Amino acid sequence: MPKKSHRSKAKHRAKAARIARERSSQQVVSTVAESGALARKKVPEGQVSVNRYEYLIPELRRIGILGGLMILILITLSFILG
Repeated sequence: MPKKSHRSKAKHRAKAARIARERSSQQVVSTVAESGALARKKVPEGQVSVNRYEYLIPELRRIGILGGLMILILITLSFILG
């Protein structure tokens, strides 16, 4: 009996994959259309990159803080345990 359940799961996965592919292709088309609209407006390059990567600076700051804290914890533990 397990083969039947595998078959139904495979059908479901194939259907879900097809739906995901259709959605991604629609998103690509809309993204291409938006980028074409940006090119036609002649927006300065600096402004486009700032809007596109606005999440990057806070993420890098958070990564730096966490990395610094981990290094401080390791140094403190080396003094305590060493």
